[in-house]
Amino acid sequence: MRHRDTVMGLLLAGLLAPQAQAADSAAPLRFEAAPGVHVQAEATEDGSIAVLLSPSGRRLTLPGAADAEGNSRLSAEDVDFDGRPELVARASVGMVNEAVAVYRFDPASGGFRALEAETHGRDNCGSLMGLTVDAATRTLTSSCRSGPMWYTDQYRFAGTKLYLYRSEDVLRLGDALDAALQWEQTDEQGPLAVWRTHDAAGRVLESAIGDGLSAPASGEPLRGQQATVLPARLFLFDRPGAASTKRYLVQGDRVEMLDEQDGWVKLRYRNPKQGVVEGWINVND
Repeated sequence: MRHRDTVMGLLLAGLLAPQAQAADSAAPLRFEAAPGVHVQAEATEDGSIAVLLSPSGRRLTLPGAADAEGNSRLSAEDVDFDGRPELVARASVGMVNEAVAVYRFDPASGGFRALEAETHGRDNCGSLMGLTVDAATRTLTSSCRSGPMWYTDQYRFAGTKLYLYRSEDVLRLGDALDAALQWEQTDEQGPLAVWRTHDAAGRVLESAIGDGLSAPASGEPLRGQQATVLPARLFLFDRPGAASTKRYLVQGDRVEMLDEQDGWVKLRYRNPKQGVVEGWINVND
């Protein structure tokens, strides 16, 4: 199932966090950001957000997520899963993308802070585009389209810190991979991509190669695409760039595709006698 279909299924199942309140084009958005702190927010003509806090009477101006006409849609959604809603601005950009800005109330300063994620430069969308909030798995999903390809970034919280939890890198190996491995492809399947799970420090915990248009289920281990070895012998190296090896796979061996690095693809083979064997093949050789 593609990402968009997954999101629709979650909405119908009631698993995505509901909006506390969404503002229409005329009425300001009103919600309680913290006990006793009431917020009135309204999108202005220049694309910013005018905020009035009560009972303090403090006024704030926040950057919005405006479309070409300066319009943005405001809502109050519990994005960080603390039981209180955040101020969310959404706007259509281009033909299919949606820009999103999220602001969390900061009791210490009495104002709002933009929600930003630690990505270590591994995200595809650059911000929380097309944001969906899955309360069941406490995961935020950002999706965007560039050219013919849809991309997905998934985020989680470590305490109050938002970090990139899962990312994807689309494989660009062309016919080289097709000459080494064969796998089942359907009309619904997109290009292959490496999905990686990260911890809050940016370390890669696991990786697997799968459908680039179908985000893996959040919270479940990654599973790689199954494939069959095509050459009579396919040499298996300990690491990318290694010069020699005594290990090899043979035609017909079934493998799981795990990772890619500079034209080298990591495979997992379950040997009936030796158990699980992992190694790298050079698909450009």
